[in-house]
Amino acid sequence: MNRSIYEHLAEDLTARLPMHMPGHKRNDMLAPYLKELGAALDITEIQGFDNLRAPEGMLRDAMERAAALYGAHRSFFLVGGSTAGILAGIRALAGEGGGEALIQRNSHLSVYNGLALCRLQPAYIPQGWEKNLGIYYPPGEQGLLAALKNHPRVRLVVLTSPGYEGLLADLPALVGLAHRAGVPVLVDAAHGAHLGPDGRFPAGAVPSGADIVVHSLHKTLPSLTQTALAHARTESVAQRLEEQLNVFQTSSPSYLLLASIDGCIRLLADKGPVLYEGWLEVLQGVKEWAKRLRYLRLWQPDEGSPYGIDPSKLVIDCSQASIGGEELADRLLREAGIDLEMVASRYALAMTGMGDTAQSMDRLLDALLAVDRQLHAQTKECLPAPFIPSAHMPPFQALCSPWERVSLQQAKGRTAAEYLMRYPPGAPFVVPGEHIEASVLEEIGDGHSLQFTRTRLFPGQIAVLR
Repeated sequence: MNRSIYEHLAEDLTARLPMHMPGHKRNDMLAPYLKELGAALDITEIQGFDNLRAPEGMLRDAMERAAALYGAHRSFFLVGGSTAGILAGIRALAGEGGGEALIQRNSHLSVYNGLALCRLQPAYIPQGWEKNLGIYYPPGEQGLLAALKNHPRVRLVVLTSPGYEGLLADLPALVGLAHRAGVPVLVDAAHGAHLGPDGRFPAGAVPSGADIVVHSLHKTLPSLTQTALAHARTESVAQRLEEQLNVFQTSSPSYLLLASIDGCIRLLADKGPVLYEGWLEVLQGVKEWAKRLRYLRLWQPDEGSPYGIDPSKLVIDCSQASIGGEELADRLLREAGIDLEMVASRYALAMTGMGDTAQSMDRLLDALLAVDRQLHAQTKECLPAPFIPSAHMPPFQALCSPWERVSLQQAKGRTAAEYLMRYPPGAPFVVPGEHIEASVLEEIGDGHSLQFTRTRLFPGQIAVLR
């Protein structure tokens, strides 16, 4: 009988006495939170339940099922989110020999951390800039080709697609370019786990031929937070990836998370077409309804744009309205109890997922219409593309060098010793080792809305090299 991991947990534990971890002993009567959080099914790797670090039974079968769904050579369950997969994937493909890695400037912090762990210097693939909203476009073929020619020491290319706002790169073309140059490719497709298993949405990252693809199931699909997948293109890559996952993942994985991953894969395999069709119907209704907005609008790339778009991301454009993204998000929460995924100065992002319904979308759209009625048109200046400061040293070197805290006013001309970012989306605009220019300090402002990785407990201060 091909039972799910959840069914194994629910059916096989009742007669067993847990003289092992965890300490709650599956006694969910100890406290209400244990019962609500499913402690009765919370086990460690006991006999009959396989081992994530060396799967031979139910976990191996479940991961093979995931690989078949996505069309990967091998797939791996991640219980540490996409972050664990990105860290392990970078080390699996690039090792620790130094050199350079080509990445997008708007890569997630986990990409930068992975490069630092492997002593890789980031070099940036040229990207376009959407000047009304302030969104990076994905890199194109010419940009990647130029970057490969200008950086002969490159040992890895890391691409992000879809981006946080849903823009899609031409992955087959970009991966092909990198492979012809003899460079492996990792795709951070954390936001694209729903792309691929069903033909109604745009194609996913796995068919692009990338060596490793990382997906966060929990972002858009019915799976618990922190659940993710990593896919390997070949057996040699899979073996290296598996070794590194055993470094970066916990040796005590949560079976609640593993059961959630398995359940999500089974659900997509069994009912995916129906669920995707319902999701798309909801999204189509959103687009029709949004035509009633006067000043706010749902953003789409210009017609004829070379970039695809994930229809599940609702980018609410405030660039022509008398409101900004932050104020819009505050009002939606205060007036309608709606929490958005992220905000920026010119837009706000509402993420949809397979669990959304027509009712939930109606609530969002009614709230947007109520705000829109109180707005007026307002023309705003274009946003200049972010300035990428010169780097005095690689991030891995700056992170290991002596540093001190100074006020933001004193930081001009110094070298950054920490990452600065807004989270979400978690893409730094100051990287350790970079020169702190006056323009960077203007963008930082008072630092109130930023995350500082070293001086977060010291408002108005920043870590710089001594």
